[in-house]
Amino acid sequence: MSPIPTVPGLLALGWDDGWASALSELCDPNLSPARVSRVDRGMCTVMTGMAEERVAAERGVEVAVGDWVGVGPGSAAGGKARIVAVLPRRCVFRREAKTRGAAPPQIVAANIDTVLLCDALDGGLSLRHLERFLALAWQSGATPVVLITKSDAAPAAVVVKAVEAVEAVANGVSVHVVSSTSGEGIEEVAPYLVPGHTVALLGLSGAGKSTLVNLLAGEEILATGAVREDGSGRHTTTHRELVLLPGGGLLIDTPGMRALSVVGAGDGVEQTFWDVEVLARNCKYTNCSHKGEQGCALAAALSDGRLERGRFESWLRLKAEPASSELDVARRDIAERKRRKAAIHADRRAART
Repeated sequence: MSPIPTVPGLLALGWDDGWASALSELCDPNLSPARVSRVDRGMCTVMTGMAEERVAAERGVEVAVGDWVGVGPGSAAGGKARIVAVLPRRCVFRREAKTRGAAPPQIVAANIDTVLLCDALDGGLSLRHLERFLALAWQSGATPVVLITKSDAAPAAVVVKAVEAVEAVANGVSVHVVSSTSGEGIEEVAPYLVPGHTVALLGLSGAGKSTLVNLLAGEEILATGAVREDGSGRHTTTHRELVLLPGGGLLIDTPGMRALSVVGAGDGVEQTFWDVEVLARNCKYTNCSHKGEQGCALAAALSDGRLERGRFESWLRLKAEPASSELDVARRDIAERKRRKAAIHADRRAART
């Protein structure tokens, strides 16, 4: 195994023996490790542990914020440094299109340790959106944590009821109440922000993610916007960015996302709704559709109040999404093969000129 490069700040970015081993397996001594902090305008900002650099990626190399990459001279003329390879991702948070036959899934962030799911009190907590975010977070391989934000905007009794409602759908997930204005609960976020540990903030627009990032970073590094009268937030973060915090830890803010699909997140849906899954095992028939059949355990749970109807309907809806993905996956595979073939032809033409 190759030793970890002796770059002072590399460990703070999350570099370890596993990443060093992955880099050495590329068998290219010209590659140096770096972590992607931003992707925009066809370029990437990477952190090398000593500085930030703007580099492009080689054709066909798909890069996401949070990726560990190998940076080398590349094949382009001029000898400019380029991202040659992406090290195997340990954790991926993907955003799927909700419509059939749409674009391939977009990687929101990679190599995350903890996902902080933000839900604001001032706009009315959306438990159905939270369930969807939880399913995607579990599927990614990261550990989800729920932050009920903007606690200063609601009376104490409302906050208590909100916590109870969130805990009812976020089984086994830590829930914290925070306010970026008053500072309430911020100390509870600190244990997740340790050196080398990567946290991603996810939630709807207006959930207070950018304000929280600015507070934790100790400076205004991300733009924030006002919340409209209907409680929805103005979309202020338009890109994903990995921020190295002064006290250690890395934080990724993401644009507010409303249209999220859980296609391909079947395991995450099961983990999010494990209470419903346990009840469903008691159905009389193994192929029960849970739509009124005789002997349906979920129908009985709905009737006696053990299962809330909104949660049941959300479970049915999200369970159906992963099952509908086969055609979309096939289409994406065909599109990806065509893209790679076109890239190979383009590279060959470039080499002949």
